[in-house]
Amino acid sequence: MEVKIGIQQAPRELILETESSQEELERALRTALADGGILVVADVKGRKAVVPADKVAYLEFGTSEQRRVGFSNL
Repeated sequence: MEVKIGIQQAPRELILETESSQEELERALRTALADGGILVVADVKGRKAVVPADKVAYLEFGTSEQRRVGFSNL
């Protein structure tokens, strides 16, 4: 699943492809906000994004979509 993380005072959002579910990410953000901690999201390549939870502006969830290669008249 694709997740976009908006960060306060940052001009760009983080875009990650993750195997975590929407519910898992929401729970992780709630827990991090309650503890005053950090949100950690792992992507499908094993990398991790670490963001202070109080700086997260939003999480946007999308579906994984196969990228098209080449040219088409569709």
